[in-house]
Amino acid sequence: METLLKINGIIHSFVWGPPMLVLLVGTGIYLTFRTNFFSITKLGYILKNTLLKMFSKEEKGEGEVTAFQAVATALAATVGTGNIAGVATAIAVGGPGAIFWMWIAALFGMTTKFAEVVLAIQYREKTPDGRFVGGPMYYITNGLKKKWLAYIFAVFGAMAAFGIGNMVQSNSIAASLEATFGLNKFLVGIILAVFAAIVIVGGIKRIGTVTEKLVPFMAAFYILGGLVIIILNIKNIPEAFKLIFSSAFTGTAAVGGFAGSTLKLAMTKGVARGVFTNEAGLGSAPIAHAAATTDHPVRQGLWGVFEVFMDTIVICSITALVIITSGVWKSGETGAALTTMAFKEGLPGNWGGYIVSIGILLFAFSTILGWEYYGERCAEYIFGPKVNMIYRIIWIPFIIIGAIGGLETLWDLADTLNGLMAIPNLIGVFALNGVVIKLTKEFFKKEYATEKR
Repeated sequence: METLLKINGIIHSFVWGPPMLVLLVGTGIYLTFRTNFFSITKLGYILKNTLLKMFSKEEKGEGEVTAFQAVATALAATVGTGNIAGVATAIAVGGPGAIFWMWIAALFGMTTKFAEVVLAIQYREKTPDGRFVGGPMYYITNGLKKKWLAYIFAVFGAMAAFGIGNMVQSNSIAASLEATFGLNKFLVGIILAVFAAIVIVGGIKRIGTVTEKLVPFMAAFYILGGLVIIILNIKNIPEAFKLIFSSAFTGTAAVGGFAGSTLKLAMTKGVARGVFTNEAGLGSAPIAHAAATTDHPVRQGLWGVFEVFMDTIVICSITALVIITSGVWKSGETGAALTTMAFKEGLPGNWGGYIVSIGILLFAFSTILGWEYYGERCAEYIFGPKVNMIYRIIWIPFIIIGAIGGLETLWDLADTLNGLMAIPNLIGVFALNGVVIKLTKEFFKKEYATEKR
């Protein structure tokens, strides 16, 4: 076991280290240039056709769930404890400057996620029972014609889901509820497992129905709570932005309980947080988007841009600004404890602590739902549809195991596998970028022609 952990440590330091971060962000930069910075220059158009059409029931084309249900499922999996605890850790280690690099990673990550979603729709398949399945496994198989590479991705995805998408999330919920409300971890695990089972057994349609209601509520709840604190500390906003931009290029000197950071540390932690939270390049979200009802791959791809924007530019930035404007980033605390301290500092009584605890509960529970679907689709690619119910049944008890803090070694292995998912996915996205460019040009040419009529 000790040898296995050492090997895992070496692989982990590579897949979540600077080389992989350069590969992930580099792919985003390349795709952004290839698409003429479309995700940035057309951001207004994108938000108009996503954010402003969230609850529209108007759907064209084929699919299993609505476009918004698909993105809600993807956001459910993407918006997790990293948005609360991960951002705090980035600031605690890399200083406020890490947030600038988080934004940079997100700006390029929007194009990466767009390309992944476009390919997921373009190369998805319809099963004999009428379901739509897709994601990296299918665009690597049908577009790249490398089935062996698709199998590698599917194996990593099916196994990684139990760590990042299951046990880590249930443990965060149990620890937070125990600290805030004194609830027993085992009891929390059982309750989570029961509620998750009720949703998961119904497949993507029930997951989509739940997440389309849960995701807007949880995002609004956390964003509004954060905005109240930011408004109360409005006089500190100019200084916060000055700190973010100045220390992004110089690092941050030691102050209070903060140990200080270098430019390299700020950049590494910020980029890593951007990649970790929005999962652009990992290949997970396209699995959910592939089930969407849409008439063109690019139309659903717009929701991929929206997903990264909402996750990182909006939700992560709210966490960051609350921490920096409250001044507690200098305390020496890290992770969820730092975010909780910032929210408590910003709101009277224990209301701030309640917002963070409930935020963790909603974010992490939704992640459990979304990642179960990802893992299940990966398992189905390998073993066929007969494995789906088996995977769901196996998934449930791991929620309880995670809640009580069991199998932490497995979490580490799963974290490594999660990073390894990016390698076959990025090969597929990079090799098929010409398809993305062609479809994007075709879509906007048609859209402009429609507008002129």
